[in-house]
Amino acid sequence: MQKVFERPSVLKNKPFRYCPGCSHGVLHRIVAEIIGTFGIRERTLGIAPVGCAVFAYDYLDIDMIEVPHGRPPAIATGMKRSRPGSIVFSYQGDGDLAAIGTAEIVHAAARGENITVIFVNNGNYGMTGGQMAPTTLPGQRTTTTPMGRNTRDAGFPLRVSEMLATLEGPVYIERVSLDSPKNVLSAKHAISRAFENQIKDRGFSFVEVLSMCPTDWGMTPLQALEWVRTSMMNYYPLGVFKDRSSP
Repeated sequence: MQKVFERPSVLKNKPFRYCPGCSHGVLHRIVAEIIGTFGIRERTLGIAPVGCAVFAYDYLDIDMIEVPHGRPPAIATGMKRSRPGSIVFSYQGDGDLAAIGTAEIVHAAARGENITVIFVNNGNYGMTGGQMAPTTLPGQRTTTTPMGRNTRDAGFPLRVSEMLATLEGPVYIERVSLDSPKNVLSAKHAISRAFENQIKDRGFSFVEVLSMCPTDWGMTPLQALEWVRTSMMNYYPLGVFKDRSSP
């Protein structure tokens, strides 16, 4: 019998330890499939910081490094400039990239560094208990906003893709979601484009991924899927915000 579906060779053969309904496992598989398809495994360097994203090095069978909170774009810049033949990507959560790492992502994008950034947006600090993040929606309940995010006191969520799209440096910015099979395929296409841009030396690519966090949201996995569609996508619309890459 012909095998039509199997574990990607870049994905380690071990069980995931993410919470039920978490999207990281799906995203890991997408990244693994793309690295395998392009045949770049031996020259790919991954960077994962503090947070749930840090477990990526347990599952992706490539060279990876854990770096201080918020610093992946800075480290990626040094790695790419010192090893220009490598394919360098960072895999970051919203608490990391959009909070303590805001300066790093903005300036790496402004410089147009030839790296790939995958930004996982689940609207809270997932690993440390579900506190409010820069991406937490207005009115959203978290462990530090039990009555809902009050924009008068906490300000408004950051739309990172839209913000970075105002800069001249990036060549490709897109926001995707993992809430349905159709959107998973769209996410794979976007991340593939982001890696292709780096392979072809086009410059900085950024893919924001709307992700579920049922445990910290206090929802079932199915409820979390629906909440992404009815709430997150209203504030964070899907789509391409910048594309200066050549066909």
